[in-house]
Amino acid sequence: MGALHLDEKNFETEVNKSTTPVLVDFWAEWCGPCKMIAPIIDQLSTELQGKMKVAKVNVDEAPELAGKFNVMSIPTLLIFKGGQPVDQIVGAMPKDKLLTKLQAYL
Repeated sequence: MGALHLDEKNFETEVNKSTTPVLVDFWAEWCGPCKMIAPIIDQLSTELQGKMKVAKVNVDEAPELAGKFNVMSIPTLLIFKGGQPVDQIVGAMPKDKLLTKLQAYL
């Protein structure tokens, strides 16, 4: 299925009104480390289905969202609960380490 693609139009509905925690990957096409974690993000969207929503924001297409959450470098992963960012991970990381970090929010 893959991660949900977010922009200014659907962010409110998909993240702020979500009943489950949301992992949002801020990325760009030209970013090497972003491409390294892209398959991991897609795997997590399937593995965590029903427990956590997994989504992506292309910072080139939605710079206002990146600015709103002070995303300075990419990839940046933000974890939202109740519409608020509760944790941030900057840079690529192995899937097992990422899953360990996410467990606290599931």
